[in-house]
Amino acid sequence: MSRLPCIEAPSLQSSGVTHAFFTRAGGVSTGVYTSLNGGVGSRDEPAAVLENRRRMAETLGVAPTHLLVPYQIHSADAVVVNAPFDAATRPRCDGLATATRGLALGVTGADCGVLLFSDSKAQVIGACHSGWKGALTGIVPATVAAMEKLGARRSDIHVVLGPTIGPKSYEVGAEFVARFVAEDAAFQRFFTPSPRADHAMFDLPAFIQSRVEMLNVGSFVSLGLDTYADEERFFSYRRTTHRNEPDYGRLVAAIALV
Repeated sequence: MSRLPCIEAPSLQSSGVTHAFFTRAGGVSTGVYTSLNGGVGSRDEPAAVLENRRRMAETLGVAPTHLLVPYQIHSADAVVVNAPFDAATRPRCDGLATATRGLALGVTGADCGVLLFSDSKAQVIGACHSGWKGALTGIVPATVAAMEKLGARRSDIHVVLGPTIGPKSYEVGAEFVARFVAEDAAFQRFFTPSPRADHAMFDLPAFIQSRVEMLNVGSFVSLGLDTYADEERFFSYRRTTHRNEPDYGRLVAAIALV
């Protein structure tokens, strides 16, 4: 089995479980998608994305048809899956959980948080995509709840946050800050002053961490990798927008029971 270059977290490494936070290296896409674009929603050549995902599945040790990525909608919805689905039937949600061996659960991101979950004792895994909206509305607890339906215990669940836009790269407007503070005045601590008037810098990784820690899971680790700042390894929607580029690639984070 050939392996793509990827980032792994020690807390997720256990017998019967494989995982990877894939970078943009090792694929066949070209141009703004160079090279491991995993986004079927991008305007990349479909055959290139298919080959990239095949390589990801091989790295994880599952069949290409068994690398499952939902149709992400920035929601707080997480579902249990126990069989493969195709592009036409993939669920519209942002979190997946399974206890079925041979399946890999993946999510895509290009600044939003990508999280992988594992309870190796119960052999239950999960994955979720968490932008600011999903983090605020509850995608993390929804994913943990889906895992619990399959027998996972919170105290045994290990969670890792992969490459995400960092606090020095995520500038937001006053309306954005007001939405968070209206939800909870304590959320002001996730914002720091920006050089621009009426703007602030938002710490999305720290906000996601606070949402995870409320659940009293076994452990949480943030890889501390900024998608915007590290162009060599990561795609970034915001970097693409600032450059007026036509589109952007998507990173994939995935975990599998093998």
